[in-house]
Amino acid sequence: MLRRNVLTISLLLVALLGAAQTLPILDQNPTSLRWYRLTTPHFRVLYPTGLDSTAQRTASRLESLYEPTSASLEKQPRTISVLLQNQTTNSNGFVTLFPRRSEFFAVPPQDPGLLGTFNWLDLLAVHEYRHVVQNDKALQGYGRVLYSLLGNTGLFLPLLTVPDWFAEGDAVSNETLLSNSGRGRIPNFDLGMRANLLAGKPFDYPKAVAGSYRDNVPNHYVLGYFLTTYLKRTYGPDVWSRVLNRNYRRWPFPFAFSASIKDETKLRTEDLYQKTMDDLTEIWKKQQERLTITPATGFSVSAENQQSSRPVFTNYQHPQFLTDSTVLCVKSGLGDTPRLVILSKNKPEKVIQVQGFPNDPDLLSATPTKACWIEFGYDPRWGQRVYSNIRLLDLKTGKLTRLTHRARYMVATLSPDNTKLAVVENTDRYKTRLLVLDAKTGKLLKQLPNADNTFYQHPRWQNDNRTIVTIALKNGQKTIQAIDTQTNTKSDLLPPVNENISHPQPWGKYVLYNSPRSGIDNLYAVDSSSKQVFQVTSRPLAAYHAAVSPSGTRLAFEDFAATGYRIADMPLDPSTWKSVHEPVKEQTTRYFGPLTRQEPGAAQGRRILGDSITTTTLYKPSRFRRLANVLNVYSWGPTIGSTGQALSVGLSSQDLLSTTQIGVGYTYNQAERAGNFYGLLSYQGLFPIIDVSFQRGTRSTSLYIDNAYPLDSLRTDRWQYNQLTAGFRLPLQLTNSKYVQSISLSAYYNYLHVTGYDLPYRYPTEVGASGSLSALTYGFSYSHLLRQSKRDVAPRWGQTVSVNYRTTPFGGRLTAEQFGVQGNLFLPGLSEHHSLRFRAGYQLQARGTYIFGPLVFFPRGQSYVTDDQIKAGSVEYKLPLADTHWSLGRWLYVQRIKAGGFFDLTKGQSSVEVRDVYGRLRGYEIQHHDYQTTGLDVSFVFNTLRLRTPFEAGFRSIYNLTTGQWLIQPLVIDIGF
Repeated sequence: MLRRNVLTISLLLVALLGAAQTLPILDQNPTSLRWYRLTTPHFRVLYPTGLDSTAQRTASRLESLYEPTSASLEKQPRTISVLLQNQTTNSNGFVTLFPRRSEFFAVPPQDPGLLGTFNWLDLLAVHEYRHVVQNDKALQGYGRVLYSLLGNTGLFLPLLTVPDWFAEGDAVSNETLLSNSGRGRIPNFDLGMRANLLAGKPFDYPKAVAGSYRDNVPNHYVLGYFLTTYLKRTYGPDVWSRVLNRNYRRWPFPFAFSASIKDETKLRTEDLYQKTMDDLTEIWKKQQERLTITPATGFSVSAENQQSSRPVFTNYQHPQFLTDSTVLCVKSGLGDTPRLVILSKNKPEKVIQVQGFPNDPDLLSATPTKACWIEFGYDPRWGQRVYSNIRLLDLKTGKLTRLTHRARYMVATLSPDNTKLAVVENTDRYKTRLLVLDAKTGKLLKQLPNADNTFYQHPRWQNDNRTIVTIALKNGQKTIQAIDTQTNTKSDLLPPVNENISHPQPWGKYVLYNSPRSGIDNLYAVDSSSKQVFQVTSRPLAAYHAAVSPSGTRLAFEDFAATGYRIADMPLDPSTWKSVHEPVKEQTTRYFGPLTRQEPGAAQGRRILGDSITTTTLYKPSRFRRLANVLNVYSWGPTIGSTGQALSVGLSSQDLLSTTQIGVGYTYNQAERAGNFYGLLSYQGLFPIIDVSFQRGTRSTSLYIDNAYPLDSLRTDRWQYNQLTAGFRLPLQLTNSKYVQSISLSAYYNYLHVTGYDLPYRYPTEVGASGSLSALTYGFSYSHLLRQSKRDVAPRWGQTVSVNYRTTPFGGRLTAEQFGVQGNLFLPGLSEHHSLRFRAGYQLQARGTYIFGPLVFFPRGQSYVTDDQIKAGSVEYKLPLADTHWSLGRWLYVQRIKAGGFFDLTKGQSSVEVRDVYGRLRGYEIQHHDYQTTGLDVSFVFNTLRLRTPFEAGFRSIYNLTTGQWLIQPLVIDIGF
């Protein structure tokens, strides 16, 4: 037996984590953060301390946009809560039904392809609130009935009939038509689709929806924008309102949305897609005919090829010259996580650093000896607290330094002499600061004045190590500013205008930069003294990120094609540049055409968003307290368990700050024809998570009451039970590099009391007539796994370990003790994206009157057998077999075929009593149980019913080396949701 060095109930209060986790871990803010609320006629804006003025402005914007944002869908939504998150540096926003709310992350992005010339929170207001309108549009027909029966779960079901390309495409259209910016006006937004169509690679509709492991398939934002816009241009701006009305009033069969489009326009979804692609191809080909291409040559790269001739989509971006013939850049793609590589004209590509999780500012900064970039840093416990820190790499020694900790820096650039950094910081009060840091220590040297809260993008140093050139965005207009860091004087190199310029690069008396003014993103230059503007490049699809060679004779930039970004260069000769004399008149292909005049609410929206001074109405703030608002029921009614054997009816609640989850209800188990009442509580507002669950109900057990043949003594009994589980878990996020790292600790107490059990025997895993079981469970797990690319089938390097201990230290008729440890080691396979896993486990279970369930794995295809000791081992090899684009009508689209081979074994041993014919104990003998199985898995990654969410399923063939039997099993790896 194990030594009963039991830690007693007091250890339960200190050792954390456990096996009884039933509710998911949510992202929270630190509990110390105070929250307030503004109430308007249609919104409740929640915000933390420090965002008072930002919250007032956001509330006014939302209220003023309420009618224009909802006009074309002819639906005015119910009041909704909007949370302003200020602890993160991840620029994002979302709308959800679970519970119903929207969250705006108050940190504007550096990416001009996303932000455009918007104020960030204005963009979120006009885009995310459109999703609220879309959701409430489903409150009609059967959607209203389902909502009454099931709450938000019922509303989610009709929304599933609408493809997500419509949701995001319609929201992008809304942000574009109701403003003078928006992604529909940004050439970078449609770059991938434009490249594919002009290269003669139009994908069929299933591939356009579901994606690919090989090719660049534009996401559902891009696809949806063009499909929704084409239909509005052709059949009127209210056509989608009519389509949705039809969709929600018909029986929700899988292709109801396509049928609704056809009823309204005579086009199926596939027809709509084909007509849109044909229309776009014609428009973009005409645009190409007008171009005079600037010649350029490329650097040698080592992008992954598939089937020997077809490159896998791979990007090389953000070039920085190291010498006149070598550049440093960032490589990424379907088969590569972000990494720094050196490219040369006549030498193989060289990887020098695999990055962690970059908070991509769309920029890399490097000198011949140093390179710096921004990576996310994670708070160990609070998921809503995400930092952005500077990484500094010494290119000569390879030493990587995390220069800052717990910072909010969104972009950083090195001065030419490597002594200083120019950084943009987004504060937790929605303010932008332009700072100068010491490049060796990361200490603040100077904060440059920014009284009007101008938003800065992509700062670069001039060669004097004193002047910073940066993009300045204010009131929907951009310019290039030169800022003297010693005198704080600022000068605009361009007149402020609604032009989505970006990425300034000083060179002598010029500043090179990006602009879409020709209709295609290209490089331009402005003469700092004369303010004359020149067009430097004219590339077929785009040119980004100018970089000047040390000698000043070569210009490198990003060039784009259907296979990805590549680094190209050309002579740097101002005499070949084309002078631009006319005022800025952007010639971007505006696919929305006349919709700016026709779309209901569009003109009003542009007036509202064009006004930099919002209404003077001030809403009275009030404290928003967690405990007072802990109950927030969002779903009710019946749900079906994943096994199909259980039906539950209950209520689900989650507060708006994601600290408390509550579930209560009744579950009926069809297999046992018995049910139970349950209650679940998970409070996650403290450093440890507190979980409590309670069940009261009936169970049914059947067993043979003797061992005589024939086995005709089967008896069934129904009995009652009460079960209480309470404990703590502590999940810690430790990721700070290319490895995803986490630790979990837990401790749980479980009490199970049984009454009415009348059978003479019981299963050893049941309480039966013994009355009750009191047990403690302690757990520890650690994971350290290399970040995966999309094409990787499993981690290619990493380790995991889990340790669990269960015991019954409080006495009673039932006693048990169990210890288990299990670990995994992942190694690279023989080829790219292959993975080899070694797994080992050890379990020790003391003989007692009760038996816990297994803590270690058992060979696949072999039933679990309880032993005093179990040693387990396994080796598994996984690989991709083929990346396919197979379609079976509307029903099935297969993206990938994967395979895996495995060999599993366990060795168990137990000490068994030996008795004589009179029943007297004569001693003990050791029994051994050895099991070995081997097999092959084949799985398919596929999409069904034109859903973008992938599934993975297949079959497993197992040969039991111990029994000599073959077994074929269905294999479900990922159900997608």
